[in-house]
Formats: sequence, structure tokens, C-alpha cells
Amino acid sequence: MKLNKIELETVEYLRTPAAIRQKCDSLRDSFASRLFDLASENKLRYFRVDLSQLDKAVNYVIDTTRQQYPDFNIPFHSRWRHFEAGHQPRLAELNTALAQFTLIEQAKIKFDLAIVSVLLDAGAGADWQYCEAETGQVYRRSEGLAIATFRMFCQAVFSSNSDFPWQADSRGLSQLKLETLAAGFQVSRDNPLVGLTGRLELLRRLGKAISQHPLLFGSENPRPGNLAQYLLDSRVSGVKTVNASEVLSAVLTGFGEIWPGRYAIAGVNLGDVWRHSALRGENVGDEFVPFHKLSQWLTYSLLEPLQELGLVVAGLDELTGLPEYRNGGLCLDIGLLRVKDAAIFEESYLPGSEVIVEWRSLTVILLDKIAATMREKLHLSATELPLVKVLQGGTWAAGRKIGAQLRAGGVPPIQIESDGTVF
Repeated sequence: MKLNKIELETVEYLRTPAAIRQKCDSLRDSFASRLFDLASENKLRYFRVDLSQLDKAVNYVIDTTRQQYPDFNIPFHSRWRHFEAGHQPRLAELNTALAQFTLIEQAKIKFDLAIVSVLLDAGAGADWQYCEAETGQVYRRSEGLAIATFRMFCQAVFSSNSDFPWQADSRGLSQLKLETLAAGFQVSRDNPLVGLTGRLELLRRLGKAISQHPLLFGSENPRPGNLAQYLLDSRVSGVKTVNASEVLSAVLTGFGEIWPGRYAIAGVNLGDVWRHSALRGENVGDEFVPFHKLSQWLTYSLLEPLQELGLVVAGLDELTGLPEYRNGGLCLDIGLLRVKDAAIFEESYLPGSEVIVEWRSLTVILLDKIAATMREKLHLSATELPLVKVLQGGTWAAGRKIGAQLRAGGVPPIQIESDGTVF
């Protein structure tokens, strides 16, 4: 279906980081107040904001960051950190194996690995774990999912060529079987993984989607990793800079159709975009709130392979903080966000419920405020301490830490019914 001009502009707008912040905060112009302003004025249904706790939250994040990175030499918040879990030299192992390839081929392989692993990184649930055969160590949650996908990648699970593991490709992804994925994640009756079927369908749709964008992913048995070649070739001669928002745009364009059961405009799947009644208006898309959490997490995870190609990444803070349950949990647990009814904690919610949309929206803006206040306290610029490092240092680790202190198993403060494709 062909989009008219207004529909096309709306879809393009909802795929920008600016739209995330503008829908979550106020545009401070003739538009209606957005969700953060409403929460600050105690006019939202489920939450209110308590900025009197901002200083406390920032100090907590700074202390957490210093524990992890005493010299404040903080890497990007990306999937590559999880591959390093348990202080095991997995990335050194990977780099040794890839030394036979050219730099661009290494980047394609790392893109393949990161893209598949990030897309499989939705919440695992409190009862799942992964025992790494190579080390005998047991991992859970994001680290467990990362290491499981790393090992599956090295075993050619995502490749159509069993003799060549160093790729994920359209045929391999499209034909992946549930029992193969379950075995890779060590799923059993006693070791259940939340949203396993949803994860499988996501990878199958990925295999189909990349075949529909030959410019981004190649034409003969396309690979997600060919996006590295596209981004490199898109540079004007002599230009060695790539904007983070440009990478996100390519991710949202190339992978937009993989997300299940989401809102659409004129048949175009919007992805991680949800409705909130407080934003309802007369224009197309007024009520939509974009987040693109996994897409931004994926973008952050693709930046390091691009840097290894000699590209300089610019505009890091154009992307937003990640509205998921660690960052959102920090905001709730430390008191920056207050629920209006404690009964919220007693139920579970689908990702599209207004409780979750409000929680995620307010988290986006509060992460910006935490980052700005951290820089003031530490006398650092946005270039020296970009948001992607605040997240790593940082808010994600602080959210996990305070969650573990307050709840058995460190479960989220608000329970989410995940299908394996959002969180």
C-alpha cells in the first residue's frame, strides 16, 4: 500500500530519536503538553514524577559507576559487554578466529553476531539459566542470553552453511527450528525461557525481512551483517564520520517488518511504538509514543565494529536512554517515579498497556536528567560522558543492583507479560 505524504512523514518522524524525546517530554511550543509534563503536574493516571529524588538517584549511579569503572574509562553500553561476562576471553577468542578475514568481513561477522544476539535479548525470566560448557560457569538473564547466542553463533546455528559458522544469513534464519533454538538455550521443563516461540518467530521474520532490502543486506542469500558494508559505502569520499542516528535509521528501515502484532500506518509496521490516550489528537500518529528500545540497543552494539573500521561515531546523544525494566526499575525503586496506586505492583501487564507506556516514557526523560546532572557533578561534558556511557556505568547496573536489594531474584518492580520481542 502506498503512503500519502502525511502518512509517510508520520512514519519517518516516528522512526527518529527526536520523536521519542518529544513524545515523552514537552515540545515547549504550540503542541499539547507531553507525558513528562503531565506527570510533573500529577496529571497522568498511573505515575507522578518526584524530582526531589534526582540528586539521590544521581549519587547512587555515580557510586555504582565508580565501583565498576574507578577511572571512569567507561565503554559503550552494548551487547559486547555481555560477551565478556565472567571475565572470560570470549572476544579475544572471536578476534583470533576472525584474524583470517579482511577488516570489512570481520565487521560483517560482528554485525551478524550482534544483531542476532540483541534480537534474542528480551527478558529471560527469573527461572532460566545457561551453563557454558566451555567454562562450566552458570549465567542468567542478559549475560546468559548473550553467551548462549555467542556459542550458538560459533556453532553455525544461524548459518545455512554448517561448515562456515561465521555468519547469520537469510536461509539459516528463515529455516531455524524451535528445537534447535531450545537446545541452544538449554531450555527444558525445569529450565523455562520466557518467550521462546516469540524469539524464534522474530529470527524467522528477520531472515525474510533482510531478503526484502537488497541495498542494505545484499541480494544473494542476504546477511544482516552486510549492513556494515552499506554504512561504509554510504560515506562521501574521504568522510570517516558516521552519525549514530544514521545507523538507527538503517536498523529501523531494514528490520521494521520483523516486529509482531504492532501498530501500523497504512500497512507500515511501526515497531516498538505504542498508544497513550493522553496524547490523542486530530493528526495521524498523535497518540503514538515511540521507544525503539531493542533497535537503539542494537544501534549502540553496532558502533564498535564501525569504529574498528576506522569510522568516527558522532551524535551519540541523539539516541535516547533505553526504556526497559532495569533503567525504569531504578527510577521507581529510588523514588524518581511514584505510583499513584500500589495495586500496580500486584498485577502484570502487556507491553502496550498504558501503565507500561507511561513507565517507559518517563524513564526516557529521567535518564536524560540523570545524565545531565551527573555531568554537572563530575564536571564532564556530553562528549566526555555521553548517554551511552551513563547507561553502561551506570543506570542499567544501578537498576539491577537496587532491584536485587529490594526483591528476591532482582525481578522488575512492575511485572511485564513479555512475548520475547520487547524487553
